[in-house]
Amino acid sequence: MKRPAICNTNPVFRGWTKPGPIPEVPEVVELLEDETIDALCGHFRIFQLRDGHRFSADDILVAWYGTSCAPSVRNVLDLGSGIGTVAMTAAWRLPHARFTTIEAQTRSIELARRSVAYNGLEGRFDLRCGDFRDPEVLPAEETFDLILGSPPYWPATDGVVSEHPQKAACRFEMRGDIADYARVAHSHLNPGGLFACVFPSDQRQRALEAAHSADFHPVRYKPVFFDERKPPRIDLWAMHRKEDLPGDFPPPWEEEPIIIRAADGSIHPMYSALKLSFGFPP
Repeated sequence: MKRPAICNTNPVFRGWTKPGPIPEVPEVVELLEDETIDALCGHFRIFQLRDGHRFSADDILVAWYGTSCAPSVRNVLDLGSGIGTVAMTAAWRLPHARFTTIEAQTRSIELARRSVAYNGLEGRFDLRCGDFRDPEVLPAEETFDLILGSPPYWPATDGVVSEHPQKAACRFEMRGDIADYARVAHSHLNPGGLFACVFPSDQRQRALEAAHSADFHPVRYKPVFFDERKPPRIDLWAMHRKEDLPGDFPPPWEEEPIIIRAADGSIHPMYSALKLSFGFPP
């Protein structure tokens, strides 16, 4: 059963004025009972399942990081693109780039298509349903300036796999792992291109091993502390192909970390400022 949902098109939210492009949107959209439509970047919005995989800081930050490290790219590939969070965030920051996204779950692709249409991005997006490891889905001759990836973090044997297929595939390695993401990314990068991905800080060695096995050189990474009192939760990685760098290029540079919440539980001033750069309220 469908239900109408009123779209909040107010340009101001709690004293913060939304930046960026303003899509021509209807005042009311039709939602299924298990769906929501939520704010993304600036005036962009995203369709999600109420009890499925919801977009996270991991997705937003890898899009921000990739577009910060490669700000002048022409075409972008998002591997395992889910409901489109990473690609649409990157599209908000790269208004002249074109995007190809690949996602295996039909329902996630359906949601992404609706979000892309709602945000006026149809002319810039090629959304594909399938496994990005399949050459019929991603032909060998296709190459990109920037490739983004938010791979699942854990082998299926490492925890209790959710019965919800969308949640399970986003968290557990059901269709490939970070090594597969790196291998495919290396095969489809243009000369001088960049691969940006996100992975848990406590699995940093796995990320490095995946990079080196795919002939990437991790150039830089940025740890992210969700709570200033606890260890970092994720790392944001920027990698170049080894053949695109001098042989004596230095090891990965550990950048200043991002801190999301300060020790007192408040949003850290650093993150408040950072959120403005990808169209989020401070």
